[in-house]
Amino acid sequence: MANRYLLGFDVGSSSVKASLVSVETGKCAASAFFPEKEAPITAVKAGWAEQDPQMWWENAKLALRKIMSAASVGGEDIAAIGISYQMHGLVCVGRDLQPLRPAIIWCDSRAVPYGERAFNSLGSEKCLSHLLNSPGNFTAAKLAWVKENEPEIYNNIYKVMLPGDYLAMRLSGVVNTTVSGLSEGMFWDFKENSVASFLLDFYGFDASLIADIVPTFAVQSVVSEAAAAELGLKAGTPITYRGGDQPNNALSLNVLNPGEIAATAGTSGVVYGVLGNVNYDPKSRVNTFAHVNHRADQTRLGVLLCINGTGILNAWTHRNITPDVGYAEMNDLAATVPIGSEGVCVIPFGNGAERVLENKEIGCSISGLNFNKHNKAHLVRAAQEGIVFSFCYGMEIMQQMGMDIKNIHAGKANMFLSPLFRDTLAGVSGATIELYDTDGSVGAAKGAGIGAGIYASADEAFATLEKLQVIAPDEARRSEYLDAYARWKERLSALL
Repeated sequence: MANRYLLGFDVGSSSVKASLVSVETGKCAASAFFPEKEAPITAVKAGWAEQDPQMWWENAKLALRKIMSAASVGGEDIAAIGISYQMHGLVCVGRDLQPLRPAIIWCDSRAVPYGERAFNSLGSEKCLSHLLNSPGNFTAAKLAWVKENEPEIYNNIYKVMLPGDYLAMRLSGVVNTTVSGLSEGMFWDFKENSVASFLLDFYGFDASLIADIVPTFAVQSVVSEAAAAELGLKAGTPITYRGGDQPNNALSLNVLNPGEIAATAGTSGVVYGVLGNVNYDPKSRVNTFAHVNHRADQTRLGVLLCINGTGILNAWTHRNITPDVGYAEMNDLAATVPIGSEGVCVIPFGNGAERVLENKEIGCSISGLNFNKHNKAHLVRAAQEGIVFSFCYGMEIMQQMGMDIKNIHAGKANMFLSPLFRDTLAGVSGATIELYDTDGSVGAAKGAGIGAGIYASADEAFATLEKLQVIAPDEARRSEYLDAYARWKERLSALL
């Protein structure tokens, strides 16, 4: 019998990635992404960000063609399809299922006043207890902008979708969505366990605009004859999983249970933790969504902390302080300085307003510098420590919400390549860090295997997930890490 494969798509704002995972071995057989340079984002006005959904489809086709050729796989060899996607976008389609306008994507900020108006009118207690967030700049607020500013388009909307819903619709000809997706768009009421009718009523949205709801892991639809002919797939191939990029990243790292954490630290950093009870931060400094394995009978919420000033600070430090050496040598230099950087303290928030600071923009600052004692090694270490401390500051909010953080799972990439960064994060948080070799499109493929019943459980799906390294907290030096963190928090408190 021919080997069967699981197909995963990851629809990002810079590219669409596709991966084939062998059912037999659990290993990735081929991966590709398009375009190979970043996809265009249109900004008609400052703060706007739009993409043509048709571009996602074309890039998905190109990536699929490349991996099927590379792995010598035919459409009949693919057992199931999973989709990961950029969160919080808005796609509006008419009855012919064609987009009525470009998608308003996650980083578009035009809808902020619409979310604030709802939050102030409906009240913080109502919004936070039902939506677990402020309506903010999420999908519902973006739709409110369209309704007010483009009424002729709004009046022709048949359904609203998230980017992943759009790709599934192009594959199947069927429009549907998930509870996890609706929650990230602020369309889900956690108290009523239904679509948030009070928010629809506030904005004047007709409930018919919301697509039919399907489970996150299940046969959601199947590949249509038309899409099969266009893509070289087999008609009837089931689409069995869908998740936003951060919940899907957590799935990719097998982070599904309360207290488990998935972290990334690229240009910005994300800490995504799983909560086993319905809760929210009263100051809305972190966002709470339905995780991929959330069900009416099993509360699994993803609490998302985003720090804008992480890897971008490390890159700035490298570029301006140690431009003549590589990142590994820069990390070695930082390690020559003791924990706490001998009093040098870097506040890393130089990449815009930070939600964790209640949307304050305090910038990046360096303090405690002594010209007779400190050198560039101190600055490099203090910068990395400042990034770690900002993670831990946000994780304390998660702990206040009832999360017991014992394990942090991450891909071995970006800031997690730095031993100093890893040791400091383990040292301050007291959590064990586990580093893995995975990515979002592979996670989506594994998710498809769970949804199709090919894997009996997530543990079976991720049994072949390669653990590259484990970093346990250094208990002997824990007090030094905590003292340094306490000094950093004092400095932050003074700035705030």
